[in-house]
Amino acid sequence: MEEKRCLVRCKDAGLGYDNKAIIEHFNFQVFEGDYVCVAGENGSGKSTLVKTVLGLVKPVSGEVELSPEIRSGAVGYLPQQTQVQRQFPVSVMEVVMSGFLNKPHRGPFYRREERKTAWKHLKRLKIENLAKECYGQLSGGQQQRVLLARALCAAKEILVLDEPVTGLDPMAAAALYENLRSLNREGMAVVMVTHDIQNALAEADFVLHMGDGEYFYGTAEEYKKLRQSP
Repeated sequence: MEEKRCLVRCKDAGLGYDNKAIIEHFNFQVFEGDYVCVAGENGSGKSTLVKTVLGLVKPVSGEVELSPEIRSGAVGYLPQQTQVQRQFPVSVMEVVMSGFLNKPHRGPFYRREERKTAWKHLKRLKIENLAKECYGQLSGGQQQRVLLARALCAAKEILVLDEPVTGLDPMAAAALYENLRSLNREGMAVVMVTHDIQNALAEADFVLHMGDGEYFYGTAEEYKKLRQSP
């Protein structure tokens, strides 16, 4: 059996800002094809971890190793949306195509291959009929599918999602989980920060729970047993 490549590895790392660690002696890894749920209270270090995985912040101590693809920016990132972003007056296709803007060595114009790729992701997520619509006038579920299509334009091996089902109705949330499950089965690694623990546990292979300077990282089954123990 072929050994999976490691995309992210934190070794005895201290994560934080301005030489102040929120969490220390942190060991964590994501391999290709993994599905990781990240849970914990606000201020526990989840956002700091996301920024570290994206290569936006460096560890305070220890080591964080990122694959060459991640270091070159090939990460699909779906951030939390603000109310201003939800009302942004641009077309759906413009939002999706912006996923290519962080690609290295690209010119000022979109290439034909990029437009074909964007259209492929729109069709996959069943929103090709919305390509010319104004993003700000879509429903919350439609907007999340647009943002996922955008993230797929940037991604090569890994998607990072920050509270992707917040504000979605149950049907839209279920559709998002279904799309993520399909992508993961095709080999895409998924790292998802969420408060929706019950549904996330049904999807994830591994769980990282952060809080009070401590953390748990293990399989979803191990985490379920931990939650059930007195």
